[in-house]
Amino acid sequence: MGSLRLPGALPVLNEAAVESAVKIGKALNADIAEDTRFHRKNYYYPDLPKNFQITQYDAPICADGTLEVSVEGTRRDIGITRAHLEEDPGSLQHKGGSIDTADYTLVNYNRAGTPLVEIVTEPDFRSPQETRAFLAKLEEVLEYLGVFDATRDGSLRIDANISLVPADEVDDDGAISDDALEAANRTEVKNISSHKGAEKALAYEVTRQKNAIQRGRAVEQETRHWDESRGITVSMRSKEEEKDYRYFREADLPPLQVAHWKEEIPIPELPDARRERFHTEYGIDEESASKLTSTKEVADFFEDVAAEFDADLAATWVADNLLGELNYRDMHITDVSDRLDEFTRLVELVAADEVTTKNAEEIVLREMLDEGKDPDTIVEEEGLGKADDDEIGGFVQEAIDENPDAVEDYHNGEGGALNFLVGQVMQKSKGSADPGTVNQLLRERLDE
Repeated sequence: MGSLRLPGALPVLNEAAVESAVKIGKALNADIAEDTRFHRKNYYYPDLPKNFQITQYDAPICADGTLEVSVEGTRRDIGITRAHLEEDPGSLQHKGGSIDTADYTLVNYNRAGTPLVEIVTEPDFRSPQETRAFLAKLEEVLEYLGVFDATRDGSLRIDANISLVPADEVDDDGAISDDALEAANRTEVKNISSHKGAEKALAYEVTRQKNAIQRGRAVEQETRHWDESRGITVSMRSKEEEKDYRYFREADLPPLQVAHWKEEIPIPELPDARRERFHTEYGIDEESASKLTSTKEVADFFEDVAAEFDADLAATWVADNLLGELNYRDMHITDVSDRLDEFTRLVELVAADEVTTKNAEEIVLREMLDEGKDPDTIVEEEGLGKADDDEIGGFVQEAIDENPDAVEDYHNGEGGALNFLVGQVMQKSKGSADPGTVNQLLRERLDE
């Protein structure tokens, strides 16, 4: 749905938003509703000038899903209660401080009325660390679906709920009875915008609530604000209950039937499946497979390179060399996706033994990213063409003639002397010599 909030304007259902919600439901192994409908959620807050939000109440578009997460080698399914469509409110911008110390607060309505999907989990998390792992996994899945852009400000917003219960209410499997959960006052923490922020906010709340209980104070059921800069939560208001929102049907949006086309909405190969395929099809180790499937764009880029070269060579150059240099520059694979042919040419130069791996990694690739040049131009301008055996032989002899002390040390059995001479040859060749060939030629000459 969407609305410009002009006087008399009526909401209109956004087809792309519905498709995105169905994709999310499929990826989370959730049940997709045959029929779904919209409600008005009534509350008074500056970010919602009409005083109600269009959302879904008792008939969400997706329900009863799961997402597997892994923490320190332990895999567990986190239950997904529901995923529903609703409209975005505005955002508050606190100037001159945080929520409780700001000089004044502005309200930005630019995003108000645009559709979003809210995903609600079961109370299955056992630690703040597991929560962070879940969020990272969820974000990865959403990026693969093409329904989420991590580079956009505010694209991920987290409301974290936490309750503490007595240890004797927890069974051996970590499960907590519904009665114990119902009896515990729940704190909701808002203004969380990152995985790390969620972990830190929950860890802070665990400590705060433990301290309150140990001092004999009650833990209030309330909504709190996460202050990232101070690393604390601040009380905002008492926590509303469902009845406080006075839900009723949204008369301006008819019930939605998705049964006839939900099967026609495809989803791509998801991260876990692609990771496993890379491991089995290409023989790539799990660590490299994880790097290469971190985003759909990285995985696509790798497969394009692997189509031209040995998979191990392609994996090394994409997972280790390219991603490492991009991370160092705070760049993303999308920044170089239009230069696939140039990157493939660089790998080709290495595979054809026309440039050393060292020079390709430390000079050519870096200049490609920093200066935008193609690899052939860089090799020519820097004189990085790989030296032939005759050239290397000349450099070897020069190194021997110029360093008699190192030669004597070598003959006296000092291993470091050979490494020193190899370094001298590499310096003379400007890195264009193969270190293995240099080592072999030096040994042959020195052992004559």
